Amino acid sequence: MQPKPQLFAKVGGWLKWELDVTTVSILADYITSFLRKESMNQESTLAALRAYVPSGVDDAEFRDRMVDFVERYPADFHRRTTVEGHLTASAWIVNAQHDRFLLCHHSKLNRWLQLGGHIEEDPNLAAAALREAKEESGLDSVRLASEEVFDVDIHTIPARKGEPEHLHLDVRFLIVADEEETLEISEESNDLAWVSADTLRKELPEASMLRMLEKTPAP
Repeated sequence: MQPKPQLFAKVGGWLKWELDVTTVSILADYITSFLRKESMNQESTLAALRAYVPSGVDDAEFRDRMVDFVERYPADFHRRTTVEGHLTASAWIVNAQHDRFLLCHHSKLNRWLQLGGHIEEDPNLAAAALREAKEESGLDSVRLASEEVFDVDIHTIPARKGEPEHLHLDVRFLIVADEEETLEISEESNDLAWVSADTLRKELPEASMLRMLEKTPAP
């Protein structure tokens, strides 16, 4: 006896309903997990910023602006799609004696700067700074001196082809590396160099780098 067409219709409808319910359930779980993760990311970032003790008026203002920014963009504070700007992570790399500092000559900005870059999709600030330090220097010896925020700075990145002017809200971490290890220049840089405190003060008197220099602790 052949099954009736009505039976196929009923079974097909039941399967479709079951699949739809399952799909909705999976999607709901994914959204809940995503929102929970984004909330945790925001909370940990705000905690790190609020724990930062500024050394002066400038970085106190930068910290307060960053806290406000993360509160206004809870899920997108680290994403490059945020038009106003995004948090970035930098590495103030020192040698074992804390008297020489690794800088890169940035290929796009054409300036000597500390190493660092975008946070990407996982907004763990300290991990991002360590990753950028390793990727941009080729050093395997890099390690965090502390997971606490070392410095903060906000600067404007000029407009380029396909990218409007925007802010980099830069969170810096103190990182130690072996000065004797061979450096590898990445595509982000024209050059890498270890420099002394005197060289920084006399030849590269950039305000935020001088602030980090003065805050660098003894080993």
